[in-house]
Amino acid sequence: MKPTSLLLLATLLTACGQNNAPEKQTPVAAAPTRPTTPDEVRISPAQAQAAGLELGGFTWKNLAADVQANGVVDVPPQNRASISAVMGGYVQSVAVLPGQQVRRGAVLAVLRHPDYLKLQQEYLQSRARVTFLQQELKRQQTLDAEDVGAKRKLQQAQSDYASEQANLQSTAGQLRLLGISPERLNQGRISPTVTLTAPIGGNVAMVHINPGQYVNPQDVLVELVDPSHMHLELQVFERDVNQVRNGQPVLFRVPSQQRGPEMTASVYLVGKSFDPEKRTVNVHAHLEPERTDLIPGQYVAAAIQTGAARQRTLPEDAIVQAGEFSYIFTQSAPGAFRRVKVATGTTENGDVALRLLEPLPDSTHVVRRGAYFLDAELKKGQDADE
Repeated sequence: MKPTSLLLLATLLTACGQNNAPEKQTPVAAAPTRPTTPDEVRISPAQAQAAGLELGGFTWKNLAADVQANGVVDVPPQNRASISAVMGGYVQSVAVLPGQQVRRGAVLAVLRHPDYLKLQQEYLQSRARVTFLQQELKRQQTLDAEDVGAKRKLQQAQSDYASEQANLQSTAGQLRLLGISPERLNQGRISPTVTLTAPIGGNVAMVHINPGQYVNPQDVLVELVDPSHMHLELQVFERDVNQVRNGQPVLFRVPSQQRGPEMTASVYLVGKSFDPEKRTVNVHAHLEPERTDLIPGQYVAAAIQTGAARQRTLPEDAIVQAGEFSYIFTQSAPGAFRRVKVATGTTENGDVALRLLEPLPDSTHVVRRGAYFLDAELKKGQDADE
């Protein structure tokens, strides 16, 4: 082989060897460490700076301690009335509407039935018989005084008169229960209808009847509520009831009141029995002062003021509200944060009192600002896992 050919072959072999040499690979960055628990979130220093994350500790302050309670606006039992018919009948007319204000004695409805006429007839017949038996008794007493009549006839007349007197009084009582005056019947004024009237003054809560409907004695036809003595019926959990005392002030709101000052009441009575299912105790509170802008049955969220106490606090920005629960974030490692459930209390000047549901030392690093950013990152990570 010629030297020139050998040189060309060596050059080609050298070039092929260079092309087959392994390429130098770029090193790949390590994957970030995944959170160890569902309540842990990890972020980079750049994310923390962009979110304005601020760490610190709990602040201890003297705040008014309170017990959170839910309940309703209510009235005493004597301020409620359920109107029923003493005897069944057909509704002839209805004189009220739900929400209408009525005075005591006002007409609510009118009923009609043949039995009403029959009862009045029985009363008049009994009254006439009493008159006859009274005259018969006088005749027998006269005969007995003259020693002419038999003793048995006198005794029979006395018995018949007393028996019919009892029957007359019973019939008159039934008529009064129906709202029919026996005195009017004595004047010959028979009525085929009876009138239902309001036993108390107040507002019509419910009307369960309409004209033409047949009603039975056990049916509730109209419900009345007198709102002049409204109060709060609150449910306090078993763990908090030992802090509640008579006379303690209560601050509360109704769902329709989103702004403005809270309404006030005071604890009047603390129940002595537990609800076995809810594990709560009834607390009765009187409104101070009396109010007329509330409606019985309205839901209320209340705070019973149990006194001042030194409590852990955090700014409102440090607390995440998620439904019925509240959370804060604590630093578990550099760049790692853990979500912790807490119970919130009184808010004063932007600081919220906290009750820890798990032990945390006072030296714990807490996120005082940027908690909602961490919560969003936590949910984002949970969605990615799903």
